[in-house]
Amino acid sequence: MLEAALPLLPGQRLARGVARGLRDLGFACVDELVLATGLRVDLMALGPKGELWIIECKSSRADFRSDRKWQGYLDYCDRYFWAVDSAFPQELLPAETGLIFADAYGAEVMRMGSLTPLAGARRKAVTQRFARVAALRLQGLRDPGLPDPGALDLAAAAAKPA
Repeated sequence: MLEAALPLLPGQRLARGVARGLRDLGFACVDELVLATGLRVDLMALGPKGELWIIECKSSRADFRSDRKWQGYLDYCDRYFWAVDSAFPQELLPAETGLIFADAYGAEVMRMGSLTPLAGARRKAVTQRFARVAALRLQGLRDPGLPDPGALDLAAAAAKPA
């Protein structure tokens, strides 16, 4: 398989574990989702009641300190989380954000992020983007000759009027 040829990077291993853990809670996840702003989140999760969570996976102190765009994600989710391994220095993470401990094989929500429900129009737009990307990726698995859906997302974000 591809994973044997290209080992997952630390953040990708965390994202896989988080997606597995959230699936156990009834969430569906899409990784590397590009928002309407052109920002790309590590993981977006759609819950059984329509809730939208964004999860950023941080594998080290340096990785966290270099992330200056996370606050731009807050307007696109009901809850925001950091996913880290249990050795990560938790005191670096803002207290109002959620915390998920993860490894490559699973995850546990340790602290819920503050609830800030999305407005209806934004929720609809984000949910539609989530659904389209998920469907296009699934279609790409059946027909590998199709363009990368991530490229379609970036093109759509670039074409959006300012």
